[in-house]
Amino acid sequence: MNALAAPSPRWPLRLARRAVSPALFDFWATRVNPLWTLEQPLARLVSRSAESRDAVTLVFRPNRHWAGLRAGQHVSLGVTIGGRRLVRSYSPTPLADGTLAITVKAITGGLVSTYLANEAAIGEVVSLDKAFGDMTVTSASENLLLLAAGSGITPMRALLRDLAERGMPVDVDLFYWARQQDELCFVDELKALAAAHPRLRVHFHLTREAAQPGVRVDAVSFDAVSALAERRVLACGPGGFVEAARVRLADTVARFDAEAFSLPAITGDDNAGEVEVHLARSGRTLTLPRSKSLLEGLEAQGVRPAHGCRMGICNSCACERQSGSTRHILTGDRSSEPSTQVRLCISAPRTDLILDL
Repeated sequence: MNALAAPSPRWPLRLARRAVSPALFDFWATRVNPLWTLEQPLARLVSRSAESRDAVTLVFRPNRHWAGLRAGQHVSLGVTIGGRRLVRSYSPTPLADGTLAITVKAITGGLVSTYLANEAAIGEVVSLDKAFGDMTVTSASENLLLLAAGSGITPMRALLRDLAERGMPVDVDLFYWARQQDELCFVDELKALAAAHPRLRVHFHLTREAAQPGVRVDAVSFDAVSALAERRVLACGPGGFVEAARVRLADTVARFDAEAFSLPAITGDDNAGEVEVHLARSGRTLTLPRSKSLLEGLEAQGVRPAHGCRMGICNSCACERQSGSTRHILTGDRSSEPSTQVRLCISAPRTDLILDL
């Protein structure tokens, strides 16, 4: 090695890691620049714009610790509200200048979504966790059928922009549902993409337009979709929408992948009654309803387990079920094997439980 070679530009960071803890470094560095951290990915809000009647698009500029994401993935975004750090998951669209566009719809009772949509100020800094999710497109040979409802359009937008940059190498049909015209997002952009790429076709459906309500996913015709049996389906929307789409296309497509940002209602015998859930580490015993996910039931009792996406994707809420039986809310599968990891956000209690919490 040349003794006169210039030192690596990263040597101050290596020295800092040896000298101080990341938490201590971040505490002082962020007082000089809110984005200066030793390791933690952060992002600053740089712009906001109305996207529809009840949604806004926020553009964030990440610091250099952000590792990026693939189109269609999700990111857990952390904000501080009332002295509490709260984390929620969103599907960003990477922009050409390195920023991230995140479209947020204010949900009634949704603390984080309401704050981001209405109150977050330009310059505010949020945390970013590692991107997750498998609803991505890497193959240039799979023709696609994209199904989106409400906020489910956000990962589809990212996917379509990515495909457009690659010259739209596959046939794509996007079916996009909203209740009314003014709730649709990215309309002009989607139409422009379809006009520029003949292999892309966009179909809008409005379910609550008084003049002519559109048909829902469980009854919509896919006759216009060529070679439907060979399509890979990507669906995103509320739990009920995703399940209806799954049933509608069962055994008629090549592959069905989906992400639901809300859970379907728990019905049947598993919906009734309550169980006792013992938290092994804290020593607490709680009575929780079988009609809600474990995460919802615990939160209602003041317990705040770690969590992220609330969709069963990121595994942030996974913990060990030491004994008892649970039901997977999305699939209906029942599990009673002891010492097994369960995801609290998509698992409902069936019997008394002991959890490693």
